[in-house]
Amino acid sequence: MATNESVGIFSSASLAVEYVDSFLPENPLQEPFKNAWNYMLNNYTKFQIATWGSLIVHEALYFLFCLPGFLFQFIPYMRKHKIQKDKPETLENQWKCFKVLLFNHFCIQLPLICGTYYFTEYFNIPYDWERMPRWCMLLARCFGCAVIEDTWHYFLHRLLHHKRIYKYIHKIHHEFQAPFGMETEYAHPLETLILGTGFFIGIVLLCDHVILLWAWVTIRLIETIDVHSGYDIPLNPLNLIPFYAGSRHHDFHHMNFVGNYASTFTWWDRIFGTDSQFHAYYEKKKMGKKTE
Repeated sequence: MATNESVGIFSSASLAVEYVDSFLPENPLQEPFKNAWNYMLNNYTKFQIATWGSLIVHEALYFLFCLPGFLFQFIPYMRKHKIQKDKPETLENQWKCFKVLLFNHFCIQLPLICGTYYFTEYFNIPYDWERMPRWCMLLARCFGCAVIEDTWHYFLHRLLHHKRIYKYIHKIHHEFQAPFGMETEYAHPLETLILGTGFFIGIVLLCDHVILLWAWVTIRLIETIDVHSGYDIPLNPLNLIPFYAGSRHHDFHHMNFVGNYASTFTWWDRIFGTDSQFHAYYEKKKMGKKTE
């Protein structure tokens, strides 16, 4: 009975999405994207697409999304939006971070990415254009991946802050008290494996096409680089997402080394009260501004 009800709900939701979609203008990028996708399928093997394609997507998007935050330090207007104004970025720290990133990306993450092809083969994950899910279903599965990753991240991240473990693994990520975008994946190799597992759990459970791998990588990088940016950008569209943590939420964690353990959403911190210091801090700041 419950199964039939669930099917009915999903069918109704799909019909509603299709109805709304019918009023939207035709996507002018769909045909070029289809041609590019089919060209890729016709000229490269599945192993090349899953392995080297995934690596290129990750590297290109990572440094592309980091670029705005890197440029902000040279724009005087953006200084007023920096959260920890007393701790400016330094080129020395950024160069150090970049070197560690290269090691993590190519010596830790690349071997994991090499398993992508075998994962898609074992579970018969399709690559073809015809079975590519529609944008709405792709977003829904990415949201599911985000919820799963956020849950894993909260509890394992909190565990990494335990006094018996912290100095051996997670302390490296907290080397820079004022975070900046490129520092997102600056971490101990073990932390890369431990917290990175949350990223793959959603893929294992929800992946129905290889495009989900790249869509989820894109969304995850946008989110995690945003919260590590060190800047509270006005009119940031990500802040419109309900329960979205945002840069102030995670910046406070780096500033104080406690609380605000979740990666994307705020609900786990609210449930367990690990954001109480964060709210008290900003309430105090608001009161201070009112008395000035």
